[in-house]
Amino acid sequence: MRTSRSPDPATSRGAHAGYLDGQMLVAMPGMQDDRFRRTVIYICAHSAEGAMGIVLNRPAADVSFSELLVQLDIIPEGDEIRLRPQTERMKVLMGGPVETSRGFVLHTPDFFLDQSTLAIDEEVCLTATVDILRAIARGDGPENAVLALGYAGWSPGQLESEIQANGWLNCPADSSLVFEASIELKYDLALRKIGIHPGMLSSEAGRA
Repeated sequence: MRTSRSPDPATSRGAHAGYLDGQMLVAMPGMQDDRFRRTVIYICAHSAEGAMGIVLNRPAADVSFSELLVQLDIIPEGDEIRLRPQTERMKVLMGGPVETSRGFVLHTPDFFLDQSTLAIDEEVCLTATVDILRAIARGDGPENAVLALGYAGWSPGQLESEIQANGWLNCPADSSLVFEASIELKYDLALRKIGIHPGMLSSEAGRA
């Protein structure tokens, strides 16, 4: 998989059937790219211009949400203890290999910023500005959220080609899998959502 820059998610939602924004991709066992092996990706934008998504099951190494808030000067060092337990436990993911220094927050629709928040479906929104991190730190953020560093991007037609080549399965998104499921279990849970037992898949399997 190449890691080309994606179209701006604020302007490229799939406008008709055939696009996969709001769905999940599940890597097939034959995925050759180590960066995406056994990954589950939530597709935020998909159009004729390409696609972008967030990897849901790769935790960011050696960094916590509270540490990021300090690094971004959102809270002073030492104030981490004042964060709500729910905020302190917020998951930080490696969302993909593109723009890894940039943060993307997937969250429930009870939080919305005009000109900043993209409503992807009825259960999941995307906000990529620091304002949502400030709101979460204050306790005014969404009920559920995950922070991803970077994203996965596809150039025009690339994702479609990878799916046709049996690189990915796709299925409707599940907000509980996006926000609540254990990171270590998301891959197997996503396969089971499609109706596949993980042990049944081989690298030569076609789309279910």
